Amino acid sequence: MAMNYNAKDEVDGGPPCAPGGTAKTRRPDNTAFKQQRLPAWQPILTAGTVLPIFFIIGLIFIPIGIGIFVTSNNIREIEGNVFMYYGLSNFYQNHRRYVKSRDDSQLNGDSSALLNPSKECEPYRRNEDKPIAPCGAIANSMFNDTLELFLIGNDSYPIPIALKKKGIAWWTDKNVKFRNPPGGDNLEERFKGTTKPVNWLKPVYMLDSDPDNNGFINEDFIVWMRTAALPTFRKLYRLIERKSDLHPTLPAGRYSLNVTYNYPVHYFDGRKRMILSTISWMGKNPFLGIAYIAVGSISFLLGVVLLVINHKYRNSSNTADITI
Repeated sequence: MAMNYNAKDEVDGGPPCAPGGTAKTRRPDNTAFKQQRLPAWQPILTAGTVLPIFFIIGLIFIPIGIGIFVTSNNIREIEGNVFMYYGLSNFYQNHRRYVKSRDDSQLNGDSSALLNPSKECEPYRRNEDKPIAPCGAIANSMFNDTLELFLIGNDSYPIPIALKKKGIAWWTDKNVKFRNPPGGDNLEERFKGTTKPVNWLKPVYMLDSDPDNNGFINEDFIVWMRTAALPTFRKLYRLIERKSDLHPTLPAGRYSLNVTYNYPVHYFDGRKRMILSTISWMGKNPFLGIAYIAVGSISFLLGVVLLVINHKYRNSSNTADITI
């Protein structure tokens, strides 16, 4: 006896009544998941449940936003320590290839990585047949302007402001992520066989005369290597410490800023700036406070509008029921 079946039967394991075989079925297993018997909960949105949420969000967010905004605006140059930042605009440190262009093993002092950097550093991996230390596009583009601040005294003689260059990097970066290669006291000898990045004016072991702030553990270098998330950013450059509680850190008067220009920005259509600021628990960030106030105000306003609409149409519905 001939039996007809099609290709679909083969995919399903043969015809449903194949001789000598068990019956095949496409029915899902009898489980809670495949039979869609899992417990479910669907919220029922009513005016009594939605309106309080809008009002609660408004009552919580508006005071928080006001507090954050006032705290941000209270940051002044005369309070506490003063932080000097350099700022760059139109510089995309968040570009994918740029962010990857580094060798963390090399920066952590690994001897093998020092002489054989990661291929992620290309095209800033080798120069003149020598490995570059530190390698990569991030290190190669390090900011290298020098900023000096002076107070113009009554006799017009500039008084230099002490700028502290240590203590500006994160503790974990300084003590964990960045280390110089092992070896003797001569740092130049530890970097033997390597060459400086293409755009640098001097090698990494000559960044500072202080041995605790030289090489890969130079804090200016460490700050630069922590890439920014946005194309307009600022990075901490120096710390101006407050010397006396009786006098402001930067007294009122005329100041002069001396910039040794080494870092060109015209080729990427950028701009440079210097910022002086104190610091608070949240930093100078008025946008965060404004965002909280805006969200809270919108939620509160929506709550009022929905309350009016609900009151109006509920009364209309009750009137229609009575008329009928």
